[in-house]
Amino acid sequence: MAEQSNDSTYWVFGYGSLIWNPGFAHIGAQQGLLRGAHRSLSIVSHHHRGTLERPGLVFGLARGGSCRGMAFEVASSDWGAVRAYLEQREQVTKVYRDVTRPVRLADGRAIRALTFVVDERHEQFAGKLTLEQQLAMVRAGVGLSGRNIDYVLNTASHLQLLGITDRQLQTLADLLREEASTAA
Repeated sequence: MAEQSNDSTYWVFGYGSLIWNPGFAHIGAQQGLLRGAHRSLSIVSHHHRGTLERPGLVFGLARGGSCRGMAFEVASSDWGAVRAYLEQREQVTKVYRDVTRPVRLADGRAIRALTFVVDERHEQFAGKLTLEQQLAMVRAGVGLSGRNIDYVLNTASHLQLLGITDRQLQTLADLLREEASTAA
């Protein structure tokens, strides 16, 4: 369970679709920096963004580096419902470990936030894929939550709007946009 902060609130750190679609009640949100893990398009999705026959890819936090994302502040009265929602959304196949990690907020505060890091021993962890492998899987993936392309482009667009640089993701998004414009 996430640690409660001094002002009786909890925090959740988002680095992928939680940035643009948190889906839970929160009383505040601001950018945050998590050290010790980086955003990685390295989880094979058979549910939200793909199927067993045509898997997609979703983001995970993999060991090493750092990650800028969004930290969402949750009232203690909402924490039970938020925690249950996140468990249902993020832990469909248990590819993530839910952990509490230190996050430095944009306002300078240091908090502890619940976040979901990839279990690198899980069969759905793809490891470091080439850009071509990522493109092929993202192009093909469509799952219960929609097209994998939309997931990647939405994440890239929202990071850009927030002024967060993720060069690898931006390169992938640029290639996907180019393909879409030439196909139109």
